[in-house]
Amino acid sequence: MPASPNQSLPLVYACSGCSSVAQLANACAVRLDRSGRAEMSCISGVGGGVPALTRVARSGRPILALDGCPLACVKACLASAGVAAGRHLVLNRLGATKRQHGACTEAEEQAIWGEVEAALTSLAAAG
Repeated sequence: MPASPNQSLPLVYACSGCSSVAQLANACAVRLDRSGRAEMSCISGVGGGVPALTRVARSGRPILALDGCPLACVKACLASAGVAAGRHLVLNRLGATKRQHGACTEAEEQAIWGEVEAALTSLAAAG
């Protein structure tokens, strides 16, 4: 596994299931990663116990966890590795509607992005 591009960045883990809020969580994590504000890592690898990925999760870096719905798969995967996120957001509790086989509205996307940015800012301030 290649070295992390910037180990001072917080980590972001996201749901990427089939619902609208799951895909929105993933899109937000990708956006944070591509903008250089956080490093996205692989939650399925953490949940699957892949050593290189559990090592990253356990590195002590601040973690932002983005779950789409109350099933909280990201939170559960992190817990299976003995890790808790510094900030954990559940997007459908923040105003986005969970839709199967559909997308979130543009208004939902904008509102959730604001929540994600605020969570990242507070995570950085706390760490």
